[in-house]
Amino acid sequence: MIDKKGSAHWKGGLKDGTGTISTGSGALDGVNYGFNKRFEGAAGSNPEELIAAAHASCFSMALSMILGDAGLTADDISTEATVSLEQKDDGFAVTKSHLVVRATVPNASEQEFADAANAAKANCPISKLLNAEITMEATLG
Repeated sequence: MIDKKGSAHWKGGLKDGTGTISTGSGALDGVNYGFNKRFEGAAGSNPEELIAAAHASCFSMALSMILGDAGLTADDISTEATVSLEQKDDGFAVTKSHLVVRATVPNASEQEFADAANAAKANCPISKLLNAEITMEATLG
């Protein structure tokens, strides 16, 4: 088992409070977050963008592995994830993650690439973690 850690510190009420997030590796160290960054579009980090970055990076690595298993090596994989936070009857929920993938894979057919991308979408660990609809646009270039 591989364990990774992240932490958060919060002070104050929901709307007037502020917090910081950090990762065990130190890649994030005391990064500010708050209500206005999450719900009002203010600059700064929030949980959903961290999930989006995690999903995009996890997917890209999974796609690279699956292509490698098929004897293909990507010159480039660029993935952007958009995570949607929606208000539901019982509060807010992450309901969707949409992946936009552009890859350059020498000698890969469109079908080989599509099959690999769909397998990565279904099987990367972050996709498995999310209880959300996952959609994708994958372009081989």
